[in-house]
Amino acid sequence: MSELLRRHASRAVIIALVVVLAALPLYVGAFWLQLGLFVFAAAIGAIGLNLVTGTAGQLSLAHAFFLAIGAYGYAYLSGTATSIGGGVVVDGRELPPLLAAALAVALAGLAGLLFSPIAGRLRGIYLGVASLSLVFIGQHVLLNAKDITGGFYGRNAAPFQLFGFTFTDEDPDLTVLGVRFGQRERLWYLGLVLLILCYLFATNVLRGRPGRALQTIRDSEIAAATMGVNVRAYKAWAFVLSSMYAGLAGVLVALAFQRPVPDYFNLTLSITYLAMIVIGGLGSVRGAVIGAAFVTALPLVLTHYSDHLTFLAQPGESGVGAADFAKYVYGGLVIVVILVAPGGLAGLFGARGRQTGVTTDQPDPTGPSSSVMVKEDPL
Repeated sequence: MSELLRRHASRAVIIALVVVLAALPLYVGAFWLQLGLFVFAAAIGAIGLNLVTGTAGQLSLAHAFFLAIGAYGYAYLSGTATSIGGGVVVDGRELPPLLAAALAVALAGLAGLLFSPIAGRLRGIYLGVASLSLVFIGQHVLLNAKDITGGFYGRNAAPFQLFGFTFTDEDPDLTVLGVRFGQRERLWYLGLVLLILCYLFATNVLRGRPGRALQTIRDSEIAAATMGVNVRAYKAWAFVLSSMYAGLAGVLVALAFQRPVPDYFNLTLSITYLAMIVIGGLGSVRGAVIGAAFVTALPLVLTHYSDHLTFLAQPGESGVGAADFAKYVYGGLVIVVILVAPGGLAGLFGARGRQTGVTTDQPDPTGPSSSVMVKEDPL
């Protein structure tokens, strides 16, 4: 009975949080709205990475690559041919934004599918090194395919449009309870809805056979194969699903930035996403959201309030700035989580395991899991 009460209480907390987030645009300013967009995008990407790394146990360092495909895929497919300066002219397909976003996510999934044979055969550090090559390849393409990406300058992302309603400051003018709803307010709700849908889908995946199969593969591939799990197929499927999540996050990043640039989608971004899921809790969907919110918000909030934080160096001054201080905090938290709280922040709040109805702890080094019998092929 106590477990049932905890589940109901947990759901009530989530519903209350969604209600608060839905009301925030009526009360907060532009900085917090922009911060929320970045958090929503990061949370979607972190959920995807947690599926393949936290649940399936596959180390992926290519998340920045798939985010770039989503961001630039949307910008290219929805954009028009235009000059962006420096003698650079970018091409575009002028597709409806909704279709362009869907195709950009599909392109990210296709890239994951092309890499999935490698992901299905490798594991651990070998898969990490193999996936790392995608980031370097992506950086080269982003900087040199100037007619698509704009090169170093990046390219503008077309405003999103849904059934004639544009996510801009006007067209149409919209006022709710005396608050003018411009681009940031509209994108806030778009990001919130996308995050909720991605959260629910990932939670259902982990509650079903695919989730149990992926956890068994994480604990012991030999035991999983013995129980009828198609190990390679499930590992490949997890990588494709993760890349599609990253592609959707990339689309939201493009809409939030309005002009994605290659420098953003580098190896540091992939490592940052790893920090998100480790700090939040490996294998936990809720932990991915918590970790993404913490890692994304901390440097931006510190920078915003740096004038009032005397221990932070101001721009142009020597010392530890807001961004560097945030990295120290991440590094320290990763060490603390590994040594003291393997379940991450989600585990500290009791979110681990109960949210999905399955065990999401770290792999047991004493033996394989025996909680699943799966014979279906996911592909």
